[in-house]
Amino acid sequence: MHWSEKIAKRLIESHPEQQTFVCASGISPSGHIHIGNFREIVTTYFVSKALEKAGKKVRFIFSWDDFDRFRKVPVHVDPSFGQYIGRPYTQVPCPYGCHTSYAEHFEQEFEQALSAFGIRPEFIYQSKEYQSRRYAPGILQALRSRGEIYDILMAFKTGEASEAERATFYPVSVYCGDCGKDSTTVHYFDEEQGLLTYSCKCGHHCTMSVAEAENIKLQWKIDWPMRWNLEQVLFEPGGRDHSSETGSYNVASVISEKIFENEPPMYEPYEFIRIKGSFAKMSSSSGNNYTPDDLLKVYAPENILFLFAKYQPDAEFHIGMDEDVLRNYTEFERYRKAHDSRTLTDDMDSAVELSLIHPLNDRIPSFGPIAGLLPLIHFDLHLLQEIMTRNGEVVDADGLKQTAERAEYWIKHWMPQKLVTVNSSRDTALYDTLETHEQAWLEAFCGLLRTGGLEDEQMMTEIYAICYNEDKKTMKNNQKRLFTLIYQLVLGQETGPRIPVLIQAVGLDRLLALLDF
Repeated sequence: MHWSEKIAKRLIESHPEQQTFVCASGISPSGHIHIGNFREIVTTYFVSKALEKAGKKVRFIFSWDDFDRFRKVPVHVDPSFGQYIGRPYTQVPCPYGCHTSYAEHFEQEFEQALSAFGIRPEFIYQSKEYQSRRYAPGILQALRSRGEIYDILMAFKTGEASEAERATFYPVSVYCGDCGKDSTTVHYFDEEQGLLTYSCKCGHHCTMSVAEAENIKLQWKIDWPMRWNLEQVLFEPGGRDHSSETGSYNVASVISEKIFENEPPMYEPYEFIRIKGSFAKMSSSSGNNYTPDDLLKVYAPENILFLFAKYQPDAEFHIGMDEDVLRNYTEFERYRKAHDSRTLTDDMDSAVELSLIHPLNDRIPSFGPIAGLLPLIHFDLHLLQEIMTRNGEVVDADGLKQTAERAEYWIKHWMPQKLVTVNSSRDTALYDTLETHEQAWLEAFCGLLRTGGLEDEQMMTEIYAICYNEDKKTMKNNQKRLFTLIYQLVLGQETGPRIPVLIQAVGLDRLLALLDF
C-alpha cells in the first residue's frame, strides 16, 4: 500500500462519519517557490487523490500566506526593496513591474506551474481573508485568551515566564495605518468593547475596533490553529522545521485544543529536498533552489510527480541536473511500461498511477535516445522525426516536440559536454595506432555500408559477425571494441547512438569518408 493510501486509511478510520475531508497546505510568497516548498503541496495532493480513490469527497485547500510581513530582500530582487520590509507581501510592489504586487507575482508564477501538473487546489489568499474581517472572531477570541496563550507558548520554551511580560503580551501583529509596516506596539486591549490601542515607530497612534480592522494579523502559531478550526482541516503536512518536539505544530495543536476547542488535524512531517552537490537548505531568499519551472524545462510533469511519489515524505532525497536526468527518465519509463503490463508491486504501481496526468501515450519517445541523437543532427526536429519514422517508430508529434525541447534545453544549459559534433576529417593518428585485425574490422564495416539495402536488424547481425570468435567472451569484447572505434573515429568519443541511427544522422557518404582509410 502506497504511503498516501496509508494516510488516507488512517484518516477514514479516525473520522468514519465524515462527509468531506479537508486537506490543507500553504506557503508564504516570499520569492520563487522552490521544489522544497512543492513537497508541501504535492504531499497534500497525493493524500487527496488517495481519499478520492477510496470514494471520499475532498476539499483540497492551499493558503497563500500573503498577509505575512516582507522579511528579507531575496538575492534576485533589487536591494532597494529593503524599504518595504515590514509590510505585508500584498503591499509590496512587484519587483519586475508585471503584477499588482510582490505577492501576486510569485503566486501567479507558482499557480501556473501547478497547472502543468494537473494540481488545482482551492486557493485561499490570507490577505483577502484578514481584510474581509472573516477572521475577526478568531482574533477577538485570541486576544481575550492572551494570558492563556502566553502560558502555552512559554511551556514550550526554556526561558522563565514573567508576570510583567504576560501582562503586556498580545498574540497579534498590527500593520500601521499610516506607514503600513508592522513596527508597532500594542498598548491596550479593551475586552468589553473590543478596542485595541497601538502606536508605531513612525509616530502614528490609533485606537480601533478589532471587529472592523483590516490591519491586524494573528501571530503564526495562533494563526495556524485558528484557520484549522475555521476550515475544519483534517490533514496537513509540514516541514521538518515545524515538526520537532517544541516546533510549530505541537505548539499550535495545544492552542487549537485549549483556545479554539478544536482537534488538530492529522500531521505528516516531510523532509527537505537537496540540490545535488549542495548541503545547504533550499531557500527562496538565497537563490539556492530549483523551482518547478526549472524542472519543467527538463522533465515531463509525470517524471517530477513520480520523484515525489516514490519516496516516503520523511525520506530526504536530492535532485540533480546532471546524468541523474537520464537515470530518472529511464527509471520512470521502465516503471511506466510495467504499470501498463500490470507487473508492478502495489506501492510502486500506485506511485506511477499518482504521477499520471493524462492517459499514457506509448508513442511518446524515450528521452535518452533523443538526447543522444539531437546534437548530431543540430537539434533539427524535422530530421529527428524523419529518422524515427524511417526506423519504424510511430510517435506522437506533440510528444516528440516536447521531449526534444526538454532534451535540447538540458544539453545546452546543464550538460554542454553532450554537444558532440561529427569529426571534420579522418583521424589518421588514431587509425595508425590500431592493430591489424582492428583495421580489418573497420574495412569490413565500410564494406557493409557500401553494400546497402540491409534492414537495421540484419545490418546489426552482419556487424556483430565481423568480430566472430569461437570464444563468446572474446567475441563480445571485440564487438564492444569495434563500436568504440567507430564512435571515436566519427564522433571523437567512446559512445554514441545505435549504429543504424548513427548512419542516418551522419549520412552514408560522410561516414565512409571518416572510416575508409
